[in-house]
Amino acid sequence: MGAERFVPAEADLDGLRAAAARCRGCDLYKDATQTVFGAGPADARMVIVGEVPGDQEDRKGEPFVGPAGRLLDRVLEEVGIDRSQVYLTNAVKHFKFVPAERSKRRIHKTPSRTEVVACRPWLDAELDLVRPELVVCLGAIAAKSLLGQDFRVTKERGKVVSMPDRPERALATVHPSAVLRAKDREAAYQELVADLAVAAKVLS
Repeated sequence: MGAERFVPAEADLDGLRAAAARCRGCDLYKDATQTVFGAGPADARMVIVGEVPGDQEDRKGEPFVGPAGRLLDRVLEEVGIDRSQVYLTNAVKHFKFVPAERSKRRIHKTPSRTEVVACRPWLDAELDLVRPELVVCLGAIAAKSLLGQDFRVTKERGKVVSMPDRPERALATVHPSAVLRAKDREAAYQELVADLAVAAKVLS
């Protein structure tokens, strides 16, 4: 189980995206509408890695187009980061969900460690091509995928750190969806702004 055999050895981002559409490295493809691959410039100085596509991302086939994506847009604008110059992707490329009992809604479900590991070759391939100066991990799934299982976003958020097995530097913070769920949404929003301001400063 794993995506390794589906990742083409020689391909640009478009080639990776086309290959990822046929990935069967884990079982999430069976229920998802489509693969949600990364999007953005191939020479982006910053890559933002989320956790897993949501319902709207799954339907549209693009990362960060739902409510969390719109909140991320606000934060990026506030700290002076041009979203069009950022490469956006997720640690897992297929939407994982359970159907709601009394409606047609699809409830997001956290991917398993096995599913995250299975999808890691796609993320590595994206980073190998883009070669960013900084990788921003949004949420625990993304952070643990790239920074190790012992990494704790709550303790290390907003700090620029080295990756254990990659040359890029990284910064981890909470996922925008956590801000949307927070009891004190304004305070959570400002904390996310502060973390991404650090990322903006790295690239200034």
